[in-house]
Amino acid sequence: MTTLTDRSAAAAPAPVGGRRARDGRALASRVLGYAVLIFFGLVFIYPFVIQIGNSLKTEPDAAANPLSPIPDPLVLAGFERIFAGTNFPLWLGNSLLVTVLVTLGRVFFDSLAGYALARLRFHGRRWLFAAVVAVMAVPPVVLLIPKFLVLNQLGIYNSYTGLVVPLLADAAGIFIMKQFFESVPVSVEEAARIDGAGVFRTFWSVVLPMAKPALITLTILSFQGSWNEFPHSLVSVQDPDLFTLPRGLADLVSGSLGKGTQYPLKLGAALLATIPVAVIFVIFQRYFVRDASEGAEKG
Repeated sequence: MTTLTDRSAAAAPAPVGGRRARDGRALASRVLGYAVLIFFGLVFIYPFVIQIGNSLKTEPDAAANPLSPIPDPLVLAGFERIFAGTNFPLWLGNSLLVTVLVTLGRVFFDSLAGYALARLRFHGRRWLFAAVVAVMAVPPVVLLIPKFLVLNQLGIYNSYTGLVVPLLADAAGIFIMKQFFESVPVSVEEAARIDGAGVFRTFWSVVLPMAKPALITLTILSFQGSWNEFPHSLVSVQDPDLFTLPRGLADLVSGSLGKGTQYPLKLGAALLATIPVAVIFVIFQRYFVRDASEGAEKG
């Protein structure tokens, strides 16, 4: 009788008051977590709001109230000066050309190098991959002077070739693609070889289509990195007609148009330079998330 009573007491539901207390603590913890996230989200986005607000202000209003996000009055004079008083259209065209070529080159060459390091067996493969990883650890600023000397010695300094060719491959992209290709089952490639496909045909027609999530990630990183690339343009070109957006914006910030803060002009130009990267990121992120979720469901 005592045993049955003890079992019944142990199986009895928890008191309602204790359950409510736990639910209250869970709700308070969730509310606190969301509050912290919202706070840091506002801290992160506020500089962008300031940038938009100041780009729509008059010069005196922006100088007097630089931290106010509300323009008074709202004007578009800053954007008019960007297109009428600067070489912004030229910088935009140069950036588009360089970014498209560099992105395509990195996606292609990084994929080839990553597949070779992941699948091909050749002497010194491990040492070569170690060198790729070591390059990732080198600060880019250390390479500025050697890069200038090499470009000058090859005769491609101050040219579109000098802007594009040194950026066509990067160590981080090779590392990303190698790690992804190593996750692809070898049996897929063996089946292609049995059907008579060579190494490049297997890579191009079988393995590369399976690497869409990694390719999209590499495309986003390559586009963003080449679009925002400033140190390389600093040592590779000197002709104002070859300036990209980062180099041109740096020229504006340094006061090339005269005295005064010129906040609406500078922040408006920076805002316009940010839009393409944001659009590309949003578009490709959607496909990346979709492909990743489909891969998880298949697994």
